[in-house]
Amino acid sequence: MRFLKAFGRFWYDFIIGDDWKIAAAVLTALALTAIAMTTGLLSGSILVIVGAVALFLFFVVSMVVDVRK
Repeated sequence: MRFLKAFGRFWYDFIIGDDWKIAAAVLTALALTAIAMTTGLLSGSILVIVGAVALFLFFVVSMVVDVRK
């Protein structure tokens, strides 16, 4: 049981780390890209570019929120 607790704690610290907003931004960008892919909204390389831009924009927003404080 102690191993499972330590294993879960490791992955939580690895994925979430110090800033939960960046983890949420990555998850949101991946989810939006997956939705666009499954609905056929975008195709191929355009989908990759849009996903990368979404990830970058979410990252910038999370940094702006942290710097404004």
